[in-house]
Amino acid sequence: MNILFFSRLFYPHVGGVEKHVMEIGQILIKKGHKVTVVTEQNPFGTKLRETINGIEVFRMPKLGNDKLKKFKIWKWLWRNNKLIKNADIVHCHDVFFWYLPFRFSLPFQKVFTTFHGYEGYPLKQKDILVRKISERLSNGNICIGDFIKKWYGTKPTYVSCGAVKIPDPKSPILDKTNPESAVFMGRLDEQTGILTYFEAVKIIREKIPDFKLTVFGDGKFRRAVVRGVEFKGFVNNAQKEIHKYNFAFASRYLSILEAMAAKKLVFAVYDNPLKEDYLKMASFSKYIIISNSPTKLVSKMYLYLDNPKKQDKMIEKAFTWVSKYTWEEMTNTYLRLWKL
Repeated sequence: MNILFFSRLFYPHVGGVEKHVMEIGQILIKKGHKVTVVTEQNPFGTKLRETINGIEVFRMPKLGNDKLKKFKIWKWLWRNNKLIKNADIVHCHDVFFWYLPFRFSLPFQKVFTTFHGYEGYPLKQKDILVRKISERLSNGNICIGDFIKKWYGTKPTYVSCGAVKIPDPKSPILDKTNPESAVFMGRLDEQTGILTYFEAVKIIREKIPDFKLTVFGDGKFRRAVVRGVEFKGFVNNAQKEIHKYNFAFASRYLSILEAMAAKKLVFAVYDNPLKEDYLKMASFSKYIIISNSPTKLVSKMYLYLDNPKKQDKMIEKAFTWVSKYTWEEMTNTYLRLWKL
């Protein structure tokens, strides 16, 4: 089968959706399918056309961010419409509007959508409307998170929290490490709660002055990094570094799953009702520590620092749960959606 993915960004740009598309694409290729990705050109991927791990990638150049952007996208897709016409399956990762004109010119084309995350809080009516249109005009969809049903009114074909690579039990990623340390993985913005984590570090250092926090990520709040925090920026192999730390600060699904797979106790934070549901409605919620303030987060950290057996028990339960959520199983969900 010839499968065409639409994704706003793609490797080598680092992000949850980018990794999701890459992992699914590679497994589909191993199963004998052809996979093509259409994406935007970005500073980290300057080639307009290349093949990455067997996936053929086409990048739309110089789109900008003005009001004409969508028309530039439609124009490029019209000029390259063979990509769509030759596809057996078109699957949009959030960006269904890219495909919108073709839904009417190619009414029998099979098109599906995966809804990842949310735009921000509070939600705008425009964003809810776009999702409803995407849902109605798709042949089926996957929602990454149960919260999407509640906040967008989406009727999912399948619901998932994503997937992760499970490390080899003999891998050093599962080694014990310094208990007075934590790692943060993700973007430095509102949706990841990075400022709450920084405040928690300030509090915990009043009792544990040498407590170490290392940040793998980047974003608008980079300048807010607390003194003494080690800043690594975005790296492609961050998951391989998790074993060096005791706790994981993570508030996005992929980072949470990767930390659980690395046998690290996860602390997630929220600061609005949408983010609260994003975390508490997830099927893994009982295997992580969820807080809405730095003081509550720190009190929980002290609890597990003083009770390592309690921490180990929580970690083992989380690892047993996450071990079922492999990229292979996620790919099978896509194939069931497409009925291939």
